[in-house]
Parts: sequence; C-alpha cells; structure tokens
Amino acid sequence: MSTTILVVEDEPAIQELISVNLSFAGHKVLRAFDAEQAQTLIRAELPDLILLDWMLPGASGITLARKLRSDERTRQVPVIMLTAKGAEHDKIEGLEAGADDYITKPFSPKELMARIKAVLRRRAPQLTDDLIQVGTLQLDPATHRVTGNGIALTVGPTEFRLLHFFMTHTERVFSRAQLLDQVWGDHVFVEERTVDVHIRRLRKALEPSGHENHIETVRGAGYRFTANPPRLA
Repeated sequence: MSTTILVVEDEPAIQELISVNLSFAGHKVLRAFDAEQAQTLIRAELPDLILLDWMLPGASGITLARKLRSDERTRQVPVIMLTAKGAEHDKIEGLEAGADDYITKPFSPKELMARIKAVLRRRAPQLTDDLIQVGTLQLDPATHRVTGNGIALTVGPTEFRLLHFFMTHTERVFSRAQLLDQVWGDHVFVEERTVDVHIRRLRKALEPSGHENHIETVRGAGYRFTANPPRLA
C-alpha cells in the first residue's frame, strides 16, 4: 500500500536517488535537508516512516531521533538511520536513540526497499501488501479484495483501510481519535463521530459472511476487532 515516507538527507544527489526510487515503488515522498525542515513537515503531516541521515547541518539525526521518540505524536513512527558510520558503537548509539534499523552508506536501492518493507511489517503491518487472514476472514491489500467463508465481500475504500488496520491489530481497543489518526491520518480533520458511521458500514459489509460481530464496541473506550467473537444465542 502507498505510504508517506520522509527523507531527511542533506546531500542532494543521495536525497534525489532515494526519493526517485521510493516514488517509483509507489510511495509518497516528503523531503527535508535538515532537522528543522523535517520537524516543520512532520507538524503538517505525520509520515508513515522516516529515513534519517545521521550527519545533518545543525541538529544531528541522532538528536532528531531522540526528540521524535520523546514526543507522544511521533513516538511510534518507524525510523531508519542512514549513515556512513559503520562501527558497532555507532550502530548501538543509533538504535539506542530510537532508530528501528540502521543502514550504512553506500547501500543499494534494493537493500533500502527491503529494509523499509521489513520495518513496516514489524512496526506498521497495516501499511504493507501482505495477505491478512483472521479465522475465515481474508483481506488482500494487493488486489483490494475481502472474502469471508469464501464469499466475496463488497467493502468501500475507507472501510477497507479500517478493516486492514483492525485485522493487523486484533484484540486491542482503539478510541475514535486513535482510529482517525491511524486510518485517516492525523493531518486530516474530521469529526470523531465519523468513525461510528464507517464502523456501521463495515459491519454491514461483513454481514453476508457472518463476520460483523468481530468488531466490538467497548463502552466508553472505542472499538476492538476480536478474532473470536462471542457466539450469539
């Protein structure tokens, strides 16, 4: 699935090479040459992943990584450090600063794409194209198809994203605000009650295969997708 990736790199040629390859792979790319510009872009739109160069003019990538991890809004955004520093203690410093992975320059575009996919699969599985199956309910992001008990289900685009997120985060309760941030994006301003409307639509779409009860309302907290809904009498 298309993801928004912020490339923080002060060398124009490297930034261009990375950005072109990301765009070619179908990602939306944001670009920054230093930490200050990166923070401005992040305030406007929270990216799905950040590629962060260690050596930046002004504040270093390590400093920015620590700042991202200390902020509630950016704490969960995956970060991959890009650097020419290849010593073990440098890698340890980068990982301890909050990076999810560490790539030493020079690296190939293929290696970068593989690292990005691996980090997203681990940290944000709803952003990958991996086939998801929970019981007899199956969702295929690549073909945008949902089937339940072998029945093809008609699911709208927003409901599809909502279901994808739920199926990759089963048994956890999410508030309306959290669902808005995760599914709609924290730069999109819509009413929290909009979530209720799409939950109703999603349940309706799952009715033909009998999977509507997988989506539970948790009074006073939000919604949860359970793999084993209670049997109705």
